[in-house]
Amino acid sequence: MRLRHLLGLSALAGVGMIASLGTASRPSTAKADDGHRAAKPTVVLVHGAFADSSSWHGVVSRLQQRGYPVVAPANPLRGLISDSDYLKQLLATVSGPVVLVGHSYGGAVITNAAVGNPDVTALVYVAAFAPDAGETALGLSGQFPGSTLGDALAPPVPLGDGSHDLYIRQDAFHRQFAADLAPAEAALAAVTQRPIRDAALGEGSGAPAWKSIPSWFALAGADNNIPVAAQQFMADRAGSRHTVQVENASHSVAVSHPDVIADLVIEAATSN
Repeated sequence: MRLRHLLGLSALAGVGMIASLGTASRPSTAKADDGHRAAKPTVVLVHGAFADSSSWHGVVSRLQQRGYPVVAPANPLRGLISDSDYLKQLLATVSGPVVLVGHSYGGAVITNAAVGNPDVTALVYVAAFAPDAGETALGLSGQFPGSTLGDALAPPVPLGDGSHDLYIRQDAFHRQFAADLAPAEAALAAVTQRPIRDAALGEGSGAPAWKSIPSWFALAGADNNIPVAAQQFMADRAGSRHTVQVENASHSVAVSHPDVIADLVIEAATSN
């Protein structure tokens, strides 16, 4: 009886040791997985005027499914230099390499914010401005025919310092900003749009980051805000590594074609 008892204890101890070894092996696997995830750059998505961070939702979900850490901050839309300084401060809180993505006016912001930051490995412009030094968003959008934004704006809201907040009229938003979205989705975006201070669109850019950091461009083929010819001009001038034109896409191309934008961002993230 005592022998059987001792044999039973020995067997249980052996099973416990095997289980313990199995448990001990799992943390090392998890650590390896964590290391793999950490090796991927953080993608920082910067929205533009008349939008907010929710405009990136489709892109964010696709990037997260692929294991990318993502940050989509609120762009203040108050002034190009101050907005760029805000983004610089945010980037200082992100560890490791960064892929910066800008939509519309957000492209001008990333162009300035990335200068001198060795952690930014790629710039991705989505229907976006990529200004050279001294250029403005207003000047670039008017350099080529096709923008109808001026006619779609609501009466400006005075801010008390001589500047104004600009909105797109709700009845014009679908046609102007999001023609390839369902009417109900465009109507919701029209109601929740964030205004841009007019001075931000007329403020000159500093030295551009795209002269030293590789860039990728997504062009919206049916953009009524920034003519596609202007987008192509900026992509060519920046020496875009890869330019994708989405035919019949509105200015809200990141909302209507999140798969295309996410794929382009991942291409930029894996190019180095």
